[in-house]
Amino acid sequence: MGSLVDRHTGFVAALRDAGLPVSVAEGLDAVRALGVIDLIDREALRAAYAATLVKRPAHRATFDMLFDLWFPAALGDGAALGAERARGARVERDSSVPPALDPEVQEHRRELRDLLLDGDDAALAQFARAAVGRYGRSPGQRSWFSSGVLRALSPSTLMASLLNAVLQGRERGGMAERVARQRFRERITRFEEMVATEVRRRIAEDSDVERAARLAVRPPLEQLDFNRAARADLDALRREVYPLARRLATRLARRQRLARRGRLDFRRTVRASLSTGGVPLTTHHRPRRPHKPELVILCDASDSVASFAHFTLLLTFALREQFTRVRAFAFIDTTDEITRFFAPGVDVADAMTTLAREADLVWITGRSNYGHAIKVFDDKYRDAITPKTSLLILGDARSNYGELSLPILRRLVDAARNAYWLNPEPRRHWNTGDSAAGAYGEIVPMYECRNLAQLTAFIEDLAG
Repeated sequence: MGSLVDRHTGFVAALRDAGLPVSVAEGLDAVRALGVIDLIDREALRAAYAATLVKRPAHRATFDMLFDLWFPAALGDGAALGAERARGARVERDSSVPPALDPEVQEHRRELRDLLLDGDDAALAQFARAAVGRYGRSPGQRSWFSSGVLRALSPSTLMASLLNAVLQGRERGGMAERVARQRFRERITRFEEMVATEVRRRIAEDSDVERAARLAVRPPLEQLDFNRAARADLDALRREVYPLARRLATRLARRQRLARRGRLDFRRTVRASLSTGGVPLTTHHRPRRPHKPELVILCDASDSVASFAHFTLLLTFALREQFTRVRAFAFIDTTDEITRFFAPGVDVADAMTTLAREADLVWITGRSNYGHAIKVFDDKYRDAITPKTSLLILGDARSNYGELSLPILRRLVDAARNAYWLNPEPRRHWNTGDSAAGAYGEIVPMYECRNLAQLTAFIEDLAG
């Protein structure tokens, strides 16, 4: 285990590696907090660290996962298991017998059912520890897996028995069943999380805690790479994107007010000139009537940036409410308007599926061709760009060594009020291979945008 100082240092370093912003001062605050708690009380230790090191609710899950690795609840099979259960945990199960026909498995399923009925988290955690010891080993005894435990005990299939136990003949389908089903679903999910936590602890013991942390921890949502976002991440990203969309609209409108003043207010200018002998040293202008700017989004929908295109749709959904008019266009080697796919209430993933099936994005090869896509956009949709339009281009600027249509893009940018390019590739990869990021960046200001943190930085930069 090492000393407490080593544990503390390693834990804080793991939090930083996972993307949690922990300063030196906050690490010292945590040390001071440890001096006023009972270190034997593990939950008090968790609370002290959380209070001093965790800034955002979204970071709490990552914190808890790393805390369980660096300050485990038990070692080996666990001293609190009892001799009989600990012995059972060390016995290798006969894998040739299907779980449904194994009397021992069925006995453990009945025990799990009773624990889920009672809702005793402490007993459920102890059972999860024993279940991992019994069923969590890989066939070659080389590692630990949650899948073996969940496949053997299959907790989700206990739902019918759990409902029968609590409803006791009452009419099914009513409010009582819905409440009970939700309660048991939450307990089953909690048990599965306990199993996963125990598996990570066992892996950390067998290898090392640093490696287990690197394998287990995902980056915080604001640092999650758009190109690696799964469908399960879309709802969380959507909640974060909406406030960013409002800030983006505000920034663009502010730049419009700063860049272009209203018409000359002749009366105020003449009146002010009386104090300088009739010389109009200071001119006054009428304020521009506030209005939401218009937005055109042009995004690469090729396979190389498919996940980034999901984010593009999320951003387009959110921006639609902030602008007077939003028109969205997608391209691979030709361009089509995709605004029609953004009907209110449509699921983003479903919209992507419909877009891939119905949008006319392929001209010849189906490989990215920025030059031809820009040319088609200019030919068919030139009227979308007006002096009121903000143009937002999203893509990796990789055109497979094809034409770039730089003069056409320059003309479109000059016609727009302002234009920006968000590139999902790391900046170090720009201008390598077939990347034309440098050439396009000379025409359109280009920003690296791979996650919410970089999107936020781009929006804040607009305020400068």
